[in-house]
Amino acid sequence: MKVAITSAGNSPESQLDSRFGRCSYFVIFDTESKSTEFIPNPNKENLDGAGPASAHLVASRGVKKVISGEFGSKVKSLFDSLQIQLIVLNDSDKNIGEIIELLNHK
Repeated sequence: MKVAITSAGNSPESQLDSRFGRCSYFVIFDTESKSTEFIPNPNKENLDGAGPASAHLVASRGVKKVISGEFGSKVKSLFDSLQIQLIVLNDSDKNIGEIIELLNHK
């Protein structure tokens, strides 16, 4: 299963980005193959609609779960319609590597 994680940078040491639509990077982690891909978020500077545009971006990658610090109201219903699970992680001290490690043990 593919999981998207919002990231402040493009390395496993990067911190979780609390913003979904305007995060710096999306990390796509495949729980089966254990592959990790860092994708720059082309929507982070959008004046409007960054959340829905980012939701379509991660959905196009076959993601089934998204982990972020928060999600705007516009994307919650969009993800519901796409049957993608949202996970709010309030622990901003976690880095991407630690979050992936948690996913590996589920």
